Amino acid sequence: METVNQTITVETTVGAPAEQVWELWTEPQHITKWSFASDEWHAPNAENDLRVGGKFLTRMEAKDGSFGFDFGGIYDDVRLHEYISYTLGDGRKVEITFIRQDNETKVVETFEPETSNPVEMQKAGWQAFLDNFKKYSESSR
Repeated sequence: METVNQTITVETTVGAPAEQVWELWTEPQHITKWSFASDEWHAPNAENDLRVGGKFLTRMEAKDGSFGFDFGGIYDDVRLHEYISYTLGDGRKVEITFIRQDNETKVVETFEPETSNPVEMQKAGWQAFLDNFKKYSESSR
């Protein structure tokens, strides 16, 4: 798939320390609890081999069964509690930075957009995932 020559950044600040945020972001039993953009969706399965060259896969589906897709890729760089980068199946790159801020963690995600949907729509969708992650993380404390 052809990508446009730009990146999009979304971010949130989670009221939890980086170690906890990292665990909630990377462990499959947690990924299935937050990795969707709205309450009409869910993530029934997640697999994560968190190491350089390791693969991840999250199944996302509409709860009514009308649509579903696999979101996955291969890790390019992993720095414990600080940074993750990966390449999606279509070749696009994604970077996630976890920034310690006292007892909070700022999560900054930068990704290369695809060309099928408007950039603003993609940004809103990825931000919705982050917002859902923040909500789940702070309710898990």
